[in-house]
Amino acid sequence: MKTAYFLLVTALLAGAVVATPQSEPAKQNEVRNESQGATSEAVFDPDTQYVIGPEDVLSINVWREPELSASVPVRPDGKISLALLNDVQAAGLSPMQLKMQITRALKKYVSEPVVTVVVTNIHSQRIFLVGEVTHAGPVPLLPKMTVLQAIASGGGLTPFANTKKIYVLRNDNGTQVKHKFNYRNALKNPGAENIPLKSGDTIVVP
Repeated sequence: MKTAYFLLVTALLAGAVVATPQSEPAKQNEVRNESQGATSEAVFDPDTQYVIGPEDVLSINVWREPELSASVPVRPDGKISLALLNDVQAAGLSPMQLKMQITRALKKYVSEPVVTVVVTNIHSQRIFLVGEVTHAGPVPLLPKMTVLQAIASGGGLTPFANTKKIYVLRNDNGTQVKHKFNYRNALKNPGAENIPLKSGDTIVVP
């Protein structure tokens, strides 16, 4: 009886030792799968991506394929013309999205194409500076640009600027709307005077 009891206990202990290392990889796999799932669900924040528009100028470069590389304007219909591919939709896409689209299309003609897309001239996204600024006129609208940054792009204010009466003029469904801008508050705390700029806005500096 003692011998049988000793063999039974020994067998149980051996089973416990063997099960322990098997359970650790299982837990590691669960952690790995969860992390992989989180990565696959990650998406780009569209607010951080420049969106190509009509009249922008793009530099399309295909590595080791100079005949396929070109500087092209985005036509009013939102398309660009490329060798082999003819018309390609560009407006409404980010440079990265357009790069992926051109890469997929070129795989029919080029083995493993390496494509780069650069916006060399921004004409579709613009705001306007008028009044007492150093350089009045159109300014390219960059993602998340603030009024303060736009004024700085125009060379800053002149000594005659009335900082208390600056405003943003916006066409909202056919109606012009004024958004007051406190320049001094913006200098002290840029986040306090954050007016999200839209293409076509006019910053008026009396």
